[in-house]
Amino acid sequence: MNTEVKKEEQKKETVEKKEEKVETQELSKKEGKQTPSPEPSKTTEKDPHQDKLNEAYNKISELEDKLIRQNADMVNYRKRKEEEVNKMLKFCNEDLVKDLLPILDNFERAIAQEENLTEEEKKFLDGFKMIYSHLQNVMEKFEVKMIDGANKPFDPVYHNAILVEKREGVQPGMVLEVLQKGYLLKDKVIRTAMVRVSE
Repeated sequence: MNTEVKKEEQKKETVEKKEEKVETQELSKKEGKQTPSPEPSKTTEKDPHQDKLNEAYNKISELEDKLIRQNADMVNYRKRKEEEVNKMLKFCNEDLVKDLLPILDNFERAIAQEENLTEEEKKFLDGFKMIYSHLQNVMEKFEVKMIDGANKPFDPVYHNAILVEKREGVQPGMVLEVLQKGYLLKDKVIRTAMVRVSE
């Protein structure tokens, strides 16, 4: 009998303790206090896996930056190369045209002597004129243009002043006479015109 009574008393005590615990928790909730929950123990040691992960992230970002820079350099290189190739293609005939210009000059000198020639020589000159006109057509095809200089203001980009002459009624710095024609290849001066300029 005594053992049964003791057991019942123990049960009552445990029930009462539980009820007290519940009451104290409810009171603390009402007051805004929370029962302190057991905090996990803070480890002061660094996680070796986290260090490796951070190192890998840093390396990835470095490689991404390097790749972006390399791509930008490649794009710039391609642009420069394209510009160089276009420039080379645009002026690829420059040397040939420069070599042909003295031949054009000689044809023009020969044609200028027409008045002093005999009838037989004039027949030869007609053949020269045909060759000269054909040569001019070839030059036009390659966009070679003569620099127009007579009776225009002197421009050092297009003209080379060989002689200076004082002439009445003419403003200073005007081209009086073109002694040797100048030429443009597309938009580039390949030979400046030799001119006589007014003082």
